[in-house]
Amino acid sequence: MIKIFADTSDINEIKELNNNPLIAGFTTNPTLMRKAGVKNYEKFCKEVLEIVKIKSISFEVFADDFIEMERQARIISSWGENVFVKIPIINTKKESSIDLIKKLTNDGIKLNITAIMASHQVLELLSAHAPMIVSVFAGRIADTGVDPRSIMVQCKTYALYKNAELLWASPREVLNIYQAETTGVDIITCTPDLIKKYE
Repeated sequence: MIKIFADTSDINEIKELNNNPLIAGFTTNPTLMRKAGVKNYEKFCKEVLEIVKIKSISFEVFADDFIEMERQARIISSWGENVFVKIPIINTKKESSIDLIKKLTNDGIKLNITAIMASHQVLELLSAHAPMIVSVFAGRIADTGVDPRSIMVQCKTYALYKNAELLWASPREVLNIYQAETTGVDIITCTPDLIKKYE
């Protein structure tokens, strides 16, 4: 069965969902944190880790240059064994993060590679070694009028290497959970509202 990760930065939602056996992990990002009123990034993350002690949780770097991304990634990774560091596949200048990804994974840092929009980007990750989540923005692909299922199937064939899991990101409806599962995807992120509809 596909694993469901709750996508939220609301501390009360995290407390509630952490006790839900349906939820296998959590993802966050700086945008969600701002919407939730988070003022101190590190303090918030450490408060979350007092709640989420075993389940996987992803915290994202917020830098755009690769030197600072690396510095932040190493700090974030040190906060817990269950922490995956979210690194975008490209930065806002459309520069590839693949060299940084390889460097961090070679050092054993667990990553969640995010903002992937095409199967060829997944192919670039095949030389990485550490446990990794490969997050393809299937919902955004669907927003362009393209059915993401064939892309996810292709990504799954690329992602079949040690310690990598494929994630269907930004679903829009409950149907996407079933679509993700039938295409062999390992994980799907869902908002708390979508989780309630699914239950």
